[in-house]
Amino acid sequence: MSHSTYNQLFQQAQNALNDILELESASSTLDITKDAAAFSRHQNNLYIKYIRIFRKLEVVHDQIAHPQKWKVVEMLLEGVMGRIIEVRREMVDKGLSEFHFMDDVIQDLKLTPSNVEIPIPKYFSRKAVKLREERRQFFVKLLQEEAVTKEKEVPQSTDEAVRIIQIAERARQGRLRARIMRDIWREEQREKNRKLLPPVTMQPAEAATLIQKTWKGYSQRKKTVRQRDEEFEFIGMVPSENANKPSAVNLMAKETAENRHLLQEQYRTEYEKAQPLIKQTVMDTEGPDMKETYREQIRHWFIECYNTSGKFPDYPTVEQGGSDIIFAEKTPDQLLAEILAEEEEKENQKGKKGNVKEVKKEKKGKSKPEPKPEGFSDFLPDITEGNKIYTDVWRDRDESANLLQKHDVELEKEDKRKEVEKEIRLQVDELMREELRNLRMAVERDFSEPPKAKTKPKKARGKEKGSKKKEKDFTANRSLNSLCDELIEQGLLKAAPQVPLASYLGDFSYLGSTLLHANINPMPSLYDIRQIITTYAILPLGSQPLHEKAPLVKSILLAGPRGVGKKMLVHSICTETCATLFDLTAKNIAGKYPGKSGLQMMLHMVFKVAKLLQPSILWIDDAEKTFMKKVPKEERALEPKRLKKNLPKLLKQIKAEDRVLLVGTSSRPFDAELKPLFKVYDRIILIPRADYASRYVIWKNFIEEHGGVISNTLDLTSLAKISDGYTPGHLVEVVKSVLTDHRIEQQAKVPLTANNFIRALSKIEPIYQQEETAFMNWASKTPLAKKALKAKREKEALEAAAQEAANKKKR
Repeated sequence: MSHSTYNQLFQQAQNALNDILELESASSTLDITKDAAAFSRHQNNLYIKYIRIFRKLEVVHDQIAHPQKWKVVEMLLEGVMGRIIEVRREMVDKGLSEFHFMDDVIQDLKLTPSNVEIPIPKYFSRKAVKLREERRQFFVKLLQEEAVTKEKEVPQSTDEAVRIIQIAERARQGRLRARIMRDIWREEQREKNRKLLPPVTMQPAEAATLIQKTWKGYSQRKKTVRQRDEEFEFIGMVPSENANKPSAVNLMAKETAENRHLLQEQYRTEYEKAQPLIKQTVMDTEGPDMKETYREQIRHWFIECYNTSGKFPDYPTVEQGGSDIIFAEKTPDQLLAEILAEEEEKENQKGKKGNVKEVKKEKKGKSKPEPKPEGFSDFLPDITEGNKIYTDVWRDRDESANLLQKHDVELEKEDKRKEVEKEIRLQVDELMREELRNLRMAVERDFSEPPKAKTKPKKARGKEKGSKKKEKDFTANRSLNSLCDELIEQGLLKAAPQVPLASYLGDFSYLGSTLLHANINPMPSLYDIRQIITTYAILPLGSQPLHEKAPLVKSILLAGPRGVGKKMLVHSICTETCATLFDLTAKNIAGKYPGKSGLQMMLHMVFKVAKLLQPSILWIDDAEKTFMKKVPKEERALEPKRLKKNLPKLLKQIKAEDRVLLVGTSSRPFDAELKPLFKVYDRIILIPRADYASRYVIWKNFIEEHGGVISNTLDLTSLAKISDGYTPGHLVEVVKSVLTDHRIEQQAKVPLTANNFIRALSKIEPIYQQEETAFMNWASKTPLAKKALKAKREKEALEAAAQEAANKKKR
């Protein structure tokens, strides 16, 4: 697509942002206590609108060539991503559920689920290409050094090599002889059958007619089947043969996108090189005039203040703003009054010693940060600022002459002029402070007091009370390479498999809101799990500014039956964010770094390397074993509860600037003590078994991925219905067992049917209702579920009281 296409898309996103900012201002008038349903609809609508804007801005950010516009788009993209996370957090806090069903809103807006799916920004991978390659080479080198075997292979003797060749040759000759004998046997069988046939008595014309009839019927049936398949393919009832092959148009579009990426880098490099030159040009051409103008204005201010008050004013300090406050829209009298008032306040504060001591005591004491007011957003100011920049600069700007979409020199001069003004102000302030000092000495020479002797500053008497101790660095003298080498050797630092999040298949839940209206709690779909992982893990870990300002999530617990894809989700987070993976599973750390000091050293090394190689994932599989009520005898040697006391301390060290996430996976969370488990993990996600729509998508994609051909003989609908109760892991296992190399070769003659998979599926134990009930009971004890149950009871009590009051009035 052309430059104008992305400019139009940028304009559409800005128009949508204008509408949503008005909607944000209207949301402050909604009261959740009066109309919770209206508030929920409003939040869902807001959430979907932000996602649609995000999708547009993501495309513009990926393809727009203009470097100055790209900066504005990046600011808006970060703001919209952060706002999506904030709105989702508000939906969770108000709705008291991690899952929200918006199929009714999507239907009202005439959208499809793909239109509202949160995409993973392409610049995550593009921005980390260099980092990913450096880390890959770094880890590959370490892993290769670790994998080098000390023992060399013993060379093979000549007699042994000859014997192996002879065995292979005899086997080849045997296979050839068997093939020849089989052909001879088949020929003999054909001869016997030919002798048993009765003699031909049909006339030649009759035989020709029969042959023609048979052939015409066969050819017409083939032609009809082909025409029917072409018609079905045309109307979209069956996939085409080239459905999985990229078309020429798609290949051309992909090549164009890659070329635009190169163009982006070229223009951005030119823009970065031009910035210091433009700044120097502004400094050389306009700097002297700016300096002289500022000096004249400040001298004029000196004279006015002296004429008004009879003395020269105190020059504002750098902390006060220097000459910036002089050039504010205020009269000299107002400026002088403000400066005098500040001096009086300082003198009053010095006189009140008791109050100062109280203030010091308050500072020394531990004080919790003030909570943010309800509805406050850290990202709305960025969105508003970016929208204002677009409105003031780009909306009405004529770019007809800039066909190549390179940077605008005049626009950059405006930005650099502000930097030059700031630098010149600092230079002028130094000069004018000296000039003011000379004026005072000349005018007030007779009234000046003798200078006081300088007092030496008192030395600090050790550390103040209440000051935090710095964490001791146990590995201060060790390099990053040596730490990584040791962690790899111990198996704590691992290379995560490349698994994109898109490969975690699952369809949208189309009946969620309908079931809610019928007072039935719907089960979330795997599509919802994918969205939650994107908002809680991938987006914050992929962007440093977003992680620092968004609601902080330090840990996530993924719970669910075996085979639902918990480990796959961990690998997907690592793949999409280029994160480093640390395995702290109880089985993996058993026998390593024994003792209390050893455990402390291990966690220190892991956390130090995780910070240096962020983003990082600290993964604990079988997370319930860390908080087990009673450890079985066969697992006591593994010391599964080894990290129980240290995990809360480790999480306290994770700050907003540290892109480190603790992810726990558990197949039996109900075996753990609830209170310490819920204390460690901020977000608890229960992954359900796949529903019908997700199973249909999984069957179809897995069969095609493993070389299967889906034809009319394969009833995927029945297969998805029968496989209820099985997890995606079970379905993968079945597909791999059925689609062997031999079976794939036979597909042309013997197409696949549902029976092929049902036989293999019947040999696997499904997830029984008893286990699902155990998971649901455990999920009802999570903190969020308890809050939801409490709110429901309060609502029912209020409704009952209102009904009772209404009945009394009727009586």
